Amino acid sequence: MTATLHQLIDSLRNEVQHYGELLAQMEAQQGMVCHPGAGSVLGSIVRLQAQAGVLTAARASRDQIQRQLAWSLGRTEPTPVTELLPLMPGEYRPLVSALVEEVEYLLGRARDSAQQNYLQLRQSLHFMEHILARLPAEALSVQAPQDSNPSRTDQPPSPPPSPPPPVLAGWN
Repeated sequence: MTATLHQLIDSLRNEVQHYGELLAQMEAQQGMVCHPGAGSVLGSIVRLQAQAGVLTAARASRDQIQRQLAWSLGRTEPTPVTELLPLMPGEYRPLVSALVEEVEYLLGRARDSAQQNYLQLRQSLHFMEHILARLPAEALSVQAPQDSNPSRTDQPPSPPPSPPPPVLAGWN
């Protein structure tokens, strides 16, 4: 049982590390959305997907070790670590408990950060849709006619189109 318990502790530490890496990548993505010159949002999504895959594998490994520990402690059903704690030797309980709390905390932060990134990306998309809707259709599909007499100066050049009003206040 002690060997399995050590594997569970290592597995929980590994999971904490991967959650930390996921959070760091989410924070980097937030910076890319807020400061477009900071990097590629699409590249950050690819990196986040890869890190989520690594985290999923780490969690699956921990689940397997947790099942083995539960079995060695006389449990035949999948059992949460919190229910296994009282069955563990006393000297391991504080460490395992702290690691479980850290994993749960980081999971909550990862969910919050993912939600925030989602909302920022969605607002950016909404803003771009608003801008596209204000552009005249002919400016997107038809070239301006060529003047057959370029030396003609009887008409002043047309002023540049005014920019769309800012949409940042309400995002509606």
